[in-house]
Amino acid sequence: MATAEWNGKIIASSDDTVVVEGNHYFPLESVDRDVLKPTDHTSHCPWKGNANYYSLVVDGAENTNAAWYYAEPEEAAAEIRGRVAFWKGVEITA
Repeated sequence: MATAEWNGKIIASSDDTVVVEGNHYFPLESVDRDVLKPTDHTSHCPWKGNANYYSLVVDGAENTNAAWYYAEPEEAAAEIRGRVAFWKGVEITA
């Protein structure tokens, strides 16, 4: 079972993560949607495609662009469609 925790709260938990480049991608349905705040930030990976971001909001604290996902990943990264990964101080335990 993998968990993602930030600011003292478990924000995702799943036994079905996909690990790509050392990052655990959690199924979106395993993430507490109440902590996700969509942002306008994007980035591009040559083989995964365009990433979109969420900020995390827990107990009034905000971690800007701390979660990302690929809404339309390239074919080589199809396994991460519908999944979310975390960084910027989010502790992943697997």
